[in-house]
Amino acid sequence: MNLRVVRKKTKSIKNVKKITKAMQMVSAVKMRKAQAADIESRPYREGLTELIGRLTQKVDVTEVPIFKVDTKGAKRELIILITSNKGLAGPFNVNIARYILRHLQHFETTDFLIIGAKGTQFINRLEGASILASFTSNSPITQVSALFDLALEKFQSGNYKTVSLIYNKFLSMTRSEVAHERLFPFHMEKKESTNEEKVLEYTVEPSPADILQELLLSYVESRIRGAIISSEAVEHSARMMAMKSATDNASEIIYSLTLLANRLRQEKITNELLDMITAKESVDTT
Repeated sequence: MNLRVVRKKTKSIKNVKKITKAMQMVSAVKMRKAQAADIESRPYREGLTELIGRLTQKVDVTEVPIFKVDTKGAKRELIILITSNKGLAGPFNVNIARYILRHLQHFETTDFLIIGAKGTQFINRLEGASILASFTSNSPITQVSALFDLALEKFQSGNYKTVSLIYNKFLSMTRSEVAHERLFPFHMEKKESTNEEKVLEYTVEPSPADILQELLLSYVESRIRGAIISSEAVEHSARMMAMKSATDNASEIIYSLTLLANRLRQEKITNELLDMITAKESVDTT
């Protein structure tokens, strides 16, 4: 390898380092925004959970329409899968793929609603798996209502025994886990009443069952929205770490190429000096 080639490669690696550094900074900003959105949405979900818990103490849940869906004859499962549209995010999409291959056994009885182009590409390769709809918008949070309405319609048809959600759950900047959560059939654990709550009386209109139905649906929709936000935080965190690793590797390569360039330049100078000395000695000898 000559000096000119080494310098050309060093310049190329420096350009790559600039790009990965910029992507790392962009991903860090997006990750912080996703974290903030997740924190801001928690009070709403917690408030809904508390209100639902209070209502279930006064309402016969068997009268709520969502609990009346007959799934006894259903043999298929519906999964909402949340992935990314883009790559360069380290193990983000790989972890989802590994989980599905390890824990889902019967793809011929499983249908998917997918968010993200990477998930669509993966499921299309699975023999027997069926994709009902794929949402590949750059802003998936805007499609939550459409996704939820479709999932609810499919469940109420009675053709699916369960509707579940698979996504990457954000734990910290360096930690995440694949979460598999059931959305339907809805299971509600009744909250233990305190003495103070037993004294309280509620007047609910038009009917407690109708109100609880709307609250439950709103709660499930908020869970899908929260899963998308959490998944985005994991994606941006994984991409930030991947770009940081790429930047560090580029720095090491640049350092190695710089040492090589210095050595080649020194060899060139030494060879030129040897040629000059040899030529001078030849002239003096003659």
